[in-house]
Amino acid sequence: MSPADASAPGLSRLLYVDDDPTLTVLTRISLERVGGFTVKTCASGVEALEVIDAFAPDLVLLDVMMPGLNGFEVCERIKANPDTYLIPVIMITALSDKHDRLEGIKVGADDCLSRPVDRTELLARVRSLLKLKQRTDELERAESVLFTLARSIEGKDPYTHGHCERLSEYSARLGEHLGLGEGQLIALRRAGVVHDVGKIAVPDAILLKPGALTADEWELIKEHPVVGERICAPLKSFRFVLPIIRHHHEKFDGSGYPDGLRGESIPITARVLQIVDVYDALTTDRPYKRAFSITDALQTMKQEVAKSWWDPHIFDQFERLVRSGAANFLARGAAAGAGG
Repeated sequence: MSPADASAPGLSRLLYVDDDPTLTVLTRISLERVGGFTVKTCASGVEALEVIDAFAPDLVLLDVMMPGLNGFEVCERIKANPDTYLIPVIMITALSDKHDRLEGIKVGADDCLSRPVDRTELLARVRSLLKLKQRTDELERAESVLFTLARSIEGKDPYTHGHCERLSEYSARLGEHLGLGEGQLIALRRAGVVHDVGKIAVPDAILLKPGALTADEWELIKEHPVVGERICAPLKSFRFVLPIIRHHHEKFDGSGYPDGLRGESIPITARVLQIVDVYDALTTDRPYKRAFSITDALQTMKQEVAKSWWDPHIFDQFERLVRSGAANFLARGAAAGAGG
């Protein structure tokens, strides 16, 4: 097919990797003429990895037995790369050994077929995985829209430039130090970016007001965690992010908002984000203050912990990270804010 055909919207692109030229031709004809797909082929694992970067296939079919990098090694590299790990991979092997199927599962293959491959089964498996890939792509686009919206809100205020990225990084590092699970760490990275997305419902005149807020204005500000949760709720992949968005302004003594939660009833991920959110606010310039030094910021936070605002254990671990020098990224962030 021509390059124009390959880029046509809605036309799925497949990469078929096999060092047998006869099987390659036959499989390509089947996939293109019967399946209606755009198919690119190559004969080695090394070439396959290069083609994936340039061709961006929607699905990869991999022969197991190839010279150089075998199919298992190629699959493992695809699934280890953040830019390609969501691409479905079907392993094709002439071996029926259970060990090979288990190895395919181990390296992240989405499906496995044995030779000789039945054409009808091949097309059915490919179409099934492509439907799943389409839904994943739609989810990624929805997440991308939310992240763009969150950054556009941040961009209105020059004093909060980079705030989302810093919170995403700081909170994940602290969560990792605390031994949180992988799902919680992913939620913290996402929440760092979108935690204030609900501020889209707050007028700029209030968000950027240099002076004190009125009681009515403050009540409107306090609604943003609820609004943010509502905006992100349709995304099932955000189910662990939603509690962070809603509760990142709660306080350990129950005096926070929107629900007045106290102590450990506040989700631990929200308590982690709180700590780094306060730290970032203190160590960057704002309209009402100059950036604090790291020492002054930690001292101020220690006083707030004494008032029972923040989780004392999480703050203690955060302070240890900063003072130990194991969190140089925090020092860099503070220096950037102070340099304004």
